[in-house]
Amino acid sequence: MDTEERLRRIRRWLWTVVVGLFLSGVTAFPLEIEVRWLLRALDPLADDLPALVGWVERVHIGLVETGDRYPFMLYGTDWLAFAHLVLAVAFWGPLRDPVRNVWVVQLGMIACAGIVPLALICGPIRDIPWFWTLVDLSFAVGAFPPLWFAYRHIRAIEAATAAPAGPPVPAGPAPASAG
Repeated sequence: MDTEERLRRIRRWLWTVVVGLFLSGVTAFPLEIEVRWLLRALDPLADDLPALVGWVERVHIGLVETGDRYPFMLYGTDWLAFAHLVLAVAFWGPLRDPVRNVWVVQLGMIACAGIVPLALICGPIRDIPWFWTLVDLSFAVGAFPPLWFAYRHIRAIEAATAAPAGPPVPAGPAPASAG
């Protein structure tokens, strides 16, 4: 596979991540409205999925009451949204020059790995139901593979463009100083 094809694939995988981060960011701003819509959409499934509908209803009530009584608390989700948007912007570097900015892809893979202990430790501490912890873990499962595929192509480009190593040049005697 030639370098141009690898670059196309890298960019395709990275755009997947950028779009996901962007959507995660912009949808974190209007949480109360979105959860209300989700609750309405799930209403016909209330008898079939009572735990899910009950959880979404509890989240909606929490968002409404918190927004009414302590609106400053929702500022935290504004920062969460902003962080997702900033991370999406960070991937412009690898989109432009993947080899030079491979560290951003590595950081993204590390962040995906970090989702796992965060969800598994903090979820139970915060009384998050197991099925919702799986939703949180899906972000790692969804973002890691495109990052990994992009990373493999970046490393292949690096290997293909690396200067071939020749035999070592022996060090000669030190030049005499003029004196």
